[in-house]
Amino acid sequence: MKAGMGMSLRQMTGGAMAMLLVLFCTPAMAEYGDVVLNKRAEKEEMRPVIFPHWFHRIRFRCKVCHTELGFKMRAGANDVLMADIVDGKFCGMCHNDQIAWGPDNCDLCHSGKPATKWGIRGGSQTKGPGRW
Repeated sequence: MKAGMGMSLRQMTGGAMAMLLVLFCTPAMAEYGDVVLNKRAEKEEMRPVIFPHWFHRIRFRCKVCHTELGFKMRAGANDVLMADIVDGKFCGMCHNDQIAWGPDNCDLCHSGKPATKWGIRGGSQTKGPGRW
């Protein structure tokens, strides 16, 4: 890298990128295809979780999360506790500070605007043969 030039996003370490996300993280609005998890979050005085389903879906086949990690195929059908994630279940299989950031980075997942209703943004049906 030449002197005086900033680091590109590709050159940043995972920790540096996570730090930037934390520093500039403002409450997020759920976008089309995001899953909002807020049945328990605000009761526990946390912001809702905005799960970017399509961000994960373009990287992994459905079976990775919905078979191997145990997530049911319906938004709201999973009873996931932070204790489960810390114990390496559900999200915690990957979000373990080795594959992806771990559960200590609360604001990276709990990023939703308060009072955001839980569910899928933009509809809950697929257009393919596995319509549910």
